[in-house]
Amino acid sequence: MDSTVVSTGTEDKTWGGGNNPLRASYGKLMMWFFIVSDALTFSAFLAAYGFSRFKFVNEWPIADEVFTHVPFLHGQELPMIYVAFMTFILIMSSVTMVLAVDAGHHMNKAKVTIYMFLTIIGGIVFVGSQAWEWSTFINGDYGAVQTKAGNILQFGEYVNDEEGEEVFKRIAIEDFAVTVAGDRVAHERNNGIWFTDEAALPPFSVDEIYTGLAANDNILVRTQILNEEGHKTVLSRAESLRQIEENGKLVVKGANLKVNEYGTTLFADMFFFITGFHGFHVTMGIILNIIIFFNVVLGTYERRGSYEMVEKVGLYWHFVDLVWVFVFTFFYLV
Repeated sequence: MDSTVVSTGTEDKTWGGGNNPLRASYGKLMMWFFIVSDALTFSAFLAAYGFSRFKFVNEWPIADEVFTHVPFLHGQELPMIYVAFMTFILIMSSVTMVLAVDAGHHMNKAKVTIYMFLTIIGGIVFVGSQAWEWSTFINGDYGAVQTKAGNILQFGEYVNDEEGEEVFKRIAIEDFAVTVAGDRVAHERNNGIWFTDEAALPPFSVDEIYTGLAANDNILVRTQILNEEGHKTVLSRAESLRQIEENGKLVVKGANLKVNEYGTTLFADMFFFITGFHGFHVTMGIILNIIIFFNVVLGTYERRGSYEMVEKVGLYWHFVDLVWVFVFTFFYLV
């Protein structure tokens, strides 16, 4: 049998096939396949987020009121400042990765080492910042009351800002709740019910919130429903008292997968899932970068005569940076 390979004359063309289709190595092609499939996964998650927000558009928390914290500046409300810092750090790490890849093309081991190290530092700062943001989101700041229907009622008062305009300022439940005598002891071994697993009790009861609200005439209740002006609806004094007394069910502090003080529970669910999934990708990217970094230091790629591995991990790093741009836009800007 004749085993001669017939030449088609297209082997040197872009789509000519051969060992390097599209003039890319096997490893680089596989990285692109992974990126495309992962991009579809993130697209599905963000599409689900979009549909969920559209369904609860009048109840969705306002990002400028949720993400206002900055490390070491407790008590100051600086909307989106720290999230913008996180985004800047991640984008700059993508820039250093580009410089590392370019240095690799020029076989400059020293510059590859420096830029890879800076990329790793940027990734660690981003993941650490995201962990801090999660902690702040979970612990909460002001607290709220959940109604029997599952709605969130927040507390605050009208004050004048620096421009003399009247604005609604949130008030923490600790600042006005009045302790009421009652049995709020969790199950413990010493009271004979050691086998019962009970969650931690909320910081205050609804009765304590109502008592404190009734004693402070300046405090009003704000619902999670947006009005025509795009602001949360603030109830009258009489309606505020009535809502807490008749519909108050549970005092909420912070956020988890069941309830959260910021608004509809679905917001917290989406936040934890999507940002956590992205954070996992960044963490894996950091680990890959560290492995590549040590190989660079050991001269592995110098001996191979190619820094293609740096370029491969660079493709992945640029991908997670680009995904964060979309996550940032969906969660924080829109």
